[in-house]
Amino acid sequence: MPRPFRPARMYGAASAASFALALLAATPAVAVAPPLSQPRIVAHFDLAQGLQPENIAVEPDGSVDLTLSFARQVGRVSPDGQLTVLATLPAPAQAATPLIGAAVASGLARAHDGTLYFAYATGTGDLTGVWRLCPGGEPERISAFPANSLPNGLALDERAGLLYSADSALGLVRTVPVGGGAPTVWSDDALLKPVTAFGANGLKLHAGAVWVGNTDTGTLLRVPIGADGVAGPVEPRATGLAGLDDFAFPGAGDELIAALNPSSEAVFIAADGSRHTVLTAADGLSNPTSVGICGDTVYVPSAAFFTLTDPNLLAAKLERGREPW
Repeated sequence: MPRPFRPARMYGAASAASFALALLAATPAVAVAPPLSQPRIVAHFDLAQGLQPENIAVEPDGSVDLTLSFARQVGRVSPDGQLTVLATLPAPAQAATPLIGAAVASGLARAHDGTLYFAYATGTGDLTGVWRLCPGGEPERISAFPANSLPNGLALDERAGLLYSADSALGLVRTVPVGGGAPTVWSDDALLKPVTAFGANGLKLHAGAVWVGNTDTGTLLRVPIGADGVAGPVEPRATGLAGLDDFAFPGAGDELIAALNPSSEAVFIAADGSRHTVLTAADGLSNPTSVGICGDTVYVPSAAFFTLTDPNLLAAKLERGREPW
């Protein structure tokens, strides 16, 4: 989810002008670069309908599941680019989502049996929290979050039977039982906190740790999972990542590909924290929000929150023989 997470039309004129100037200044430096190649747009979405993809999960057959933020939907894009809406979430009587105002579908995770888990924020206690969609079923909330929460990045640990959820407004990470139940604050570390708007945002489980991006500080964080399941001390792993949204790991190492939302870039971050740009607006990115990887394909959805131009789903080839690590 971007910082701040709203289309420019939801701001006052001065704020919209500031973002416009920032976007003009963010001229793409390079086009596609290793380890990515052959970028292409798989699907274009209708901005007017709020079809702005926020988070991603990839199906075994190459289909892509997406939360469609302001449409309050979960959808699936087939390999040939056709969108099918899987679920539409109930609208709140009056949305008051922290930092955003509008109701928004955000984080997404997939279980091996095809069950989808996703976050929904409305600023109301009756709808905000983590939801579940079983194949062929209807969406149901399995964990209620406080109304002042903004659940965002979401990851599933099936072995432990837990979901991990980042809260961008309160700057913390919660756990939720897969079967449903009350959430537990897992980490409330100061490094997860927002400075002006969005704190903890993108979240992934990798190599015995929870990895979290703090959008406000542009910092990639690693939080070890202790033997007892308790959060260890938070470790900064990369800094200077302005607009850091979500990310994905292409392999067993700590290298990853991250979406930088306002600048419309995707960057490769090496294990030592160094990075280089691998995709830009020249390749089709328009405020990218997350990254999904399946085999040798990298998927990057763009929500056009600030550009207000061409929300889409981009795919690129992952050249595993040309890894820069």
